[in-house]
Amino acid sequence: MNEQIINPGRRDFLRTFGIIGGGLVVGFNLTGCGTSRVPFTPEANAFSPNAFLQITPDNTVTFYCPRDEMGQGVTTGLTTLVAEELDIDPAKVTVALATAHPDYANPMFGIQGTGGSTSIPAHYEQLRQVGADTRALLIEAAAGALGAKAAALQTEDGAIVYNGVRHPFGEFVGVAAQMQMAEGAPLKSASQFKYIGKQWPRLDGLAKATGTAEFGIDVDIPGMHHAVVVRAPVMGGVVAGWDATTARQMAGVTDVLEIGSGVAVVAQKYWQAKQAADQLEVQWELPELAKYSTADIQRDYAAALDSDEGVEAQSEGDLKSGFEKAAHVIEQDFWAPYLVHAPMEPMNAVVHIEGEHAQVWSGTQGPPAAAGLVARYADLDADNVTVHQTYLGGGFGRRATLTHIIEATQVAKATGKPIKVLWTREDDIRSGIYRPASMMRIKAGVDQNGQITAWQARRAGGNITPDTLKNMLPSLIPALGDTPVNWVVGMANSVMDGWVVDGSSVEGLFEDYDLPNHEVTHASVNHGLPLTFWRSVGHSYTAFAKEVMVDELAHQSGIDPVELRVRNAANNPRLQNVIRVAGEHMAKMQPVEGRSLGFAAHGSFGTDVAQVAEVSVENGQIRVHKVLCVVDCGIAVNPDVVRAQMEGGVMFGLTAALHGDIQLNNGAVEQSNFHDYPILRMNEAPEVEVVLIDSGTPPTGAGEPGLPPIAPAVANAVFAATGQRLTSMPFKLG
Repeated sequence: MNEQIINPGRRDFLRTFGIIGGGLVVGFNLTGCGTSRVPFTPEANAFSPNAFLQITPDNTVTFYCPRDEMGQGVTTGLTTLVAEELDIDPAKVTVALATAHPDYANPMFGIQGTGGSTSIPAHYEQLRQVGADTRALLIEAAAGALGAKAAALQTEDGAIVYNGVRHPFGEFVGVAAQMQMAEGAPLKSASQFKYIGKQWPRLDGLAKATGTAEFGIDVDIPGMHHAVVVRAPVMGGVVAGWDATTARQMAGVTDVLEIGSGVAVVAQKYWQAKQAADQLEVQWELPELAKYSTADIQRDYAAALDSDEGVEAQSEGDLKSGFEKAAHVIEQDFWAPYLVHAPMEPMNAVVHIEGEHAQVWSGTQGPPAAAGLVARYADLDADNVTVHQTYLGGGFGRRATLTHIIEATQVAKATGKPIKVLWTREDDIRSGIYRPASMMRIKAGVDQNGQITAWQARRAGGNITPDTLKNMLPSLIPALGDTPVNWVVGMANSVMDGWVVDGSSVEGLFEDYDLPNHEVTHASVNHGLPLTFWRSVGHSYTAFAKEVMVDELAHQSGIDPVELRVRNAANNPRLQNVIRVAGEHMAKMQPVEGRSLGFAAHGSFGTDVAQVAEVSVENGQIRVHKVLCVVDCGIAVNPDVVRAQMEGGVMFGLTAALHGDIQLNNGAVEQSNFHDYPILRMNEAPEVEVVLIDSGTPPTGAGEPGLPPIAPAVANAVFAATGQRLTSMPFKLG
């Protein structure tokens, strides 16, 4: 039987639910589309050919970056694309973070949002075209002003060159502003690149190093008051009663009020609000989730896998025949716990409502969502909400869910004050939104030649899409009432409980290798903990199960684990090449006595990565000393930024593999801060060597693909060292 159910991923599910349309948009004008707002206010006498660029007579070139900077280097990368074709040193370009406007839509999403490792691949041609078209118009304007033929003019680092004389772009902005810009100017060939593919410092590095970069947590406006919210101990709980007698009498407190997520205390200063909030007495009506602890959830997942219920996500060939051909058949369960994002900057927002207008300051992964939520909860027109986007102190998917902006808006609306809501680390860990927990069962067969003959993979756990819709619809369609939102969310839950598979749940379980006989199914089990995207999404746990299983197939077959992967990736030549190159590097590695090597490879977000972990085990403790990371992400717009993202992915993934574990006790999250939800410390951080393969293909994702292979690479190294297979995260030796 050959049949396939198409599984929507992050990009596709938006289209599936009819929220957006796709397409690459290159030409933009300052009137916008479907809104009265303009993307920015042009300076006097400036040349603003589109929503991305402004050039002033003094030759200041400003680029309005459409994607949000959360440490992934997007301001550097996207500025490089425009600067390359405009022909100006990117370091001479002033970068501004774009506000909410349709012209800044992500071409892969159709809405303005940052995520899915899409920023560079989505804008690679678009922003280069913006730069090329603007350069062509400046040449045309200069030709008229200088009385020359356009063919006689050249550009060089922000200037028009004619007869050996340099004329800054700014000299011609007045003429250019009166002209109609044509689209489709020729783009440079790769051999002509001055900046793309070259390594140079990040544009935001100096501001961040000197503390002048503004994050949401830094915002302070006149008259601002601080609100601290007391939320239910179990997510989804609602207020049943409260007593604020003591809190109201404390210094600086101006207001105490009930809002949608709990009870808010408002004070002149943050610490005043925090101390008063600790004195609140709140009674809660707890949800169904309060009946469950982690052990209950694991039992429910195992029961779902045992029941053979679920929806088929993908199938091909004949499993029965495949298992009959196998010389070795292995079956194993794998566990990955709930995880929280824990970015260094906790959630925060400032909202100021004045009559029919409002302003919001926050670092988000989608400025229009911030505007939509303020409009919805302040009962305003979204066009009357101004979004001041800041740097994000880490995102990883967390800053796409903006409950903190709802809280700030509700308090600002009720009190009439400019309000800043700042979550504590405890708020962020205990009242956040989480990566789904997952239990996976893989049964696989391999023949005597090391060919995988059968692959049966099942996953049980919650789905991300319904919670994403629940959070997205109120922000994108502010006027939509709660009843329609709940209906859509309920429908999504029903559909994914038994009709279709959420692609984020099973992505990465089957795509990498040649599997002529395979079946992938999913059993939806949801206990009510809110779920969302987490760095590398489903790949963060599926790569672990898949690559540990492949390693065991190699072990049972007596075949080198690199060679087995090469043999089974003939139909995936780019991944196969990455595996081969990483294997060659691995063969040259000479670990010191007491250390072992583990290998893993995985493709995600269009990028292929293989990693080798050098590990030691002493007194039951796992220590990762070095990681080799080989990556093919096509053209590396800035190789140093790509290396940094691979290094960051390794550290983030190691944190999950060695430490990450959100435990529920009667529905409440037990962990509260970094003492019991630790992140990788400096003394645990391994040396990371990154090898970039230049395949010359268009760029693919870099922010997330470095994470998925690290957990299985470490697990496979531990097996090489001890003979023990690790099948649950975080890793604990028996």
